Amino acid sequence: MQDVPTLVAQAREGRPRAVARLISLVEGASPQLREVMAALAPLTGGAYVVGLTGSPGVGKSTSTSALVTAYRKQGRRVGVLAVDPSSPFSGGALLGDRVRMSEHASDPGVYIRSMATRGHLGGLAWAAPQAIRVLDAAGCDVILVETVGVGQSEVEIASQADTSVVLLAPGMGDGIQAAKAGILEIGDVYVVNKADRDGADATARELNHMLGLGESRAPGDWRPPIVKTVAARGEGVDEVVEALEKHRAWMDERGVLDGRRRARAAREVETIAVTALRERIGDLRGDRRLSALAERIVSGETDPYRAADELVAGLTEN
Repeated sequence: MQDVPTLVAQAREGRPRAVARLISLVEGASPQLREVMAALAPLTGGAYVVGLTGSPGVGKSTSTSALVTAYRKQGRRVGVLAVDPSSPFSGGALLGDRVRMSEHASDPGVYIRSMATRGHLGGLAWAAPQAIRVLDAAGCDVILVETVGVGQSEVEIASQADTSVVLLAPGMGDGIQAAKAGILEIGDVYVVNKADRDGADATARELNHMLGLGESRAPGDWRPPIVKTVAARGEGVDEVVEALEKHRAWMDERGVLDGRRRARAAREVETIAVTALRERIGDLRGDRRLSALAERIVSGETDPYRAADELVAGLTEN
């Protein structure tokens, strides 16, 4: 058993080993998870969470690394959660070495963690909300969450981040893909990376046109900016940081940031509650109550919806 109060105190001091152990407790759904979350609760709320998403090959890791460099120049502590596909054999993150971010590995003001999706859809690991809370409590000023990037299931990042950044690249048909995937609805800032390639201007124009289609913004509403970058050379990255800061200021001014964080907390509570109920239902397999309900459905005495209502009522009464 881990000494949770000591781990939390060490994490607050910026000790990476303590942060790593706390996130491992989260990922492993440790019996101590409740104790960890209770200890972290009063220490959170100070970090700005930025999500980065986009199709494979747009340069998410390179862009994340460039943003880390920009924020470190400002003296801010940065946490990075890089969510990777899971190995079908070990369940671990396939890209766990994070070669593209190795330049920050020795910086005590940066904490980088790869997390495996472990089959969770939507581009994020199921433990991401709690891992974000660990980094927040550990004193990170900015937390960058980079999603898997496996196609059209990236929209979940919008529910976890204060600001969502959607990355595209020229020559990949990303404008159409973005429209199909629904990420044109979730982006607060759009970045056309690899802007030194042919077609970057056309991609930006196409994106601007698609963002304008069906637009019904009131005066004062946020209009997502489009920033062109060459992240591998650090070009345009300061403009991305400026756009992020403008969005944060806009959210603060209109109370949007608090609203997003309350909605995020509500979804987290709902997920935990549904998971607990699912586990209890799983424990009923082979239980006489579930078998009896199944028999009544087969014989025509009841229907599946009424049976489910009876089952839920029984679970919540206990």
